[in-house]
Amino acid sequence: MTTTTTAAPVTAQEESHQVRRRRRGLSPGKRLPASRLIGPALLLALWAVASAAGQLDPGAIPAPWTVLKSAGHLWTDGTLPTDVLTSLQRAAYGFAIGLVAGVALALASGLSRVGEALIDGTVNLNRAIPTLGLIPLFILWLGIGETFKIAIIAIVVYIPIYLNTHAALSGIDSRFVELAEVQGLSRWAFIRQIVIPGALPGFFVGLRLGVTGSWLGLVVLEQINATSGLGYMMFQAQNYGQSDVILVGLLVYGVFGLVSDSTVRLIERRVLSWRRTLSS
Repeated sequence: MTTTTTAAPVTAQEESHQVRRRRRGLSPGKRLPASRLIGPALLLALWAVASAAGQLDPGAIPAPWTVLKSAGHLWTDGTLPTDVLTSLQRAAYGFAIGLVAGVALALASGLSRVGEALIDGTVNLNRAIPTLGLIPLFILWLGIGETFKIAIIAIVVYIPIYLNTHAALSGIDSRFVELAEVQGLSRWAFIRQIVIPGALPGFFVGLRLGVTGSWLGLVVLEQINATSGLGYMMFQAQNYGQSDVILVGLLVYGVFGLVSDSTVRLIERRVLSWRRTLSS
C-alpha cells in the first residue's frame, strides 16, 4: 500500500518573503554606518602600527603622533588657521565660478543644436589640453597674483560639471520630450519638470568631480608665487626638509576633500530621494 503526500500550498506571505530573500541576496545589502570612514581609519591604523614597529623612516614618513604634534604647534602659532582660510577662499571663488560656467554652458549646449555646435567642441578641446599646462599662459594674461589661481581652479571645476551635465541632458528619453509637446508645456515648464530632474544625477557626479578637482588644482597653484595657503606652507616645509609639516598639509587637503565630497553626497541623497537605486 503506497501513500502519497501533497505539499502544502505556498501562501502569498511566504512567497513574498521568498522574493525578498532573493532580492536581499542580489542587492549590496544594508548601508554600514560611517562606511566611508572605515578605509581612512584602517589606513591610519596601519600607518601607526608600522611607525611604532620601526618599519618607516621617521625622516621620510613621520609617525601620526608626530604629525599631530606639528599640527598643534602650527595651529597655536597662527600659521595653520591663516593658511587654511586662504586656501578655502581661493577654492570657494574658483569653485563658484566653475559651477556657474559649467551649468550654464551645459544647458546652452544640451538644449540647443546651435549651442551644441558652438560650445561642445570647444569644451572638449579645452578638456584635451592639460589644465595645469595653461598656468604659464594665464600668468602672462592675468599676472601672478590671485586672479590666475582662481581662473585655473574654475577651469578645473567647470569641465567635469559640463561634461556630466551635458551627458545627462543628452540621455533624457525623447519620449518625455514628445509627451511634453503633447501636453503643451511651455519652455520653462519643460525645463523645470523634465530637464532638471533628468539632468540632476549627472550634475551631481560632475559636482563631486569638480569639488575634488578644486583641491587638486589648489595644491599646485599655491606653490607658485604665493605668500600664504596650505600649498605655500608645504613648499616652505620642503625647502627646510620638514616632512611632518608636508604631511600636515596633505592631511588637511584630504580632510577637506572627504568632507566636501560627503557633503555633496548627502545633498544628492536628499535631492534625489525619489530615486530607487542600489546605493539607496
